[in-house]
Amino acid sequence: MKRNIAILSAALLSGSAALAQQLHTSSMYELQSIFHNPAMAGNLSSSTVGVSYRSQWAGISGAPKTATVFGSVDLPKHLIGLGGYIYNDQTGPTSRTGAQMSFAKHLPVSDKAHFSLGVEARLFQFAIDREKLSGLMSDPVLAVANNRFKYDMGFGASFNTDKLNVGISVSQLIQTKLDFYTGNLTTNATARLYRHYYLHGQYRIETPGGTTFVPNLLAVYLPNVSRSEVQVGLRVERENLWVGGGVRVNQSYMLTGGYHLNRKLTIGYAFDNFTAPVSTFSASGGAAGHELILRYNFAYKPSTRLN
Repeated sequence: MKRNIAILSAALLSGSAALAQQLHTSSMYELQSIFHNPAMAGNLSSSTVGVSYRSQWAGISGAPKTATVFGSVDLPKHLIGLGGYIYNDQTGPTSRTGAQMSFAKHLPVSDKAHFSLGVEARLFQFAIDREKLSGLMSDPVLAVANNRFKYDMGFGASFNTDKLNVGISVSQLIQTKLDFYTGNLTTNATARLYRHYYLHGQYRIETPGGTTFVPNLLAVYLPNVSRSEVQVGLRVERENLWVGGGVRVNQSYMLTGGYHLNRKLTIGYAFDNFTAPVSTFSASGGAAGHELILRYNFAYKPSTRLN
């Protein structure tokens, strides 16, 4: 019985991404920066709204699938930004549906540079589908309610210019317990939210010929995991078209591409080839991932960054 509790606890801890991440990420994270840092709310100097859908590890039963609706509003007269997203993230027998709300204060340094400080609140429902755990029906965890409603918080900071963006943040700061099991058995694992620390950055390099290069970086650190996730990439923009590529170290490589219609509507697609840790579960040693994004910029100006 204790072994069953440990197995289910591990499933609850594993979250939607590899390396035991509990919060979903994106292969086009630089286009959805509010996912990882509340200080990025309003940092596009305009109002944006978008939707994205991500499917990981195609062909593997119970693979992660995430749907998200996100938005951000800049209020320059008040030097603040508001943003957030709602999402549904499903992995095997577990799923979470929730919302994140961000508030950012922008502190001007010069005409083209400012610091931002942001806070976030998270509300979500964590659910277990018992029908997908028929082999563990004797587990006392499954004798309680199917879901839990929880909350958590986070904060972040960023420095932004017309070319450079760099930021740090932490999510799930409170580390709320899920409390699916409340009995008196001793277990080695506790189902709870764990802190995620993020470091992100990108730099725009504009050439005289009209081509722009945007190298970018996202690092995710979880204290309860043996190694961090590091994602590096490069996006190349030419007029309304962009293509890119990147590597998620020791996990996958990705190819991205998209189109900016009238410099307001952005359509993007990302393909991931995962080699780890899905090689443990896939006979072919790897699996594909697909992601689609649709984003609209309500107040495009010639000086507005596309990312």
